[in-house]
Amino acid sequence: MKVGTYFKESYNELMHKVTWPTWQELQASATLVLVTSVILALVIWVIDFFFDKIMGIVYNLLY
Repeated sequence: MKVGTYFKESYNELMHKVTWPTWQELQASATLVLVTSVILALVIWVIDFFFDKIMGIVYNLLY
């Protein structure tokens, strides 16, 4: 396949075959990703915090 044909077909597919989200759908998806990322970061922080405390207790018992 020639490079020119590739670009023409790519342009045609992007303009006529792809369904783009509306602005409201895009905002809703971005908000969902943001909220999920914050929740996941908090969960990981809590797990790390407790793991650090537990390992500190274990190390104090051993040494």
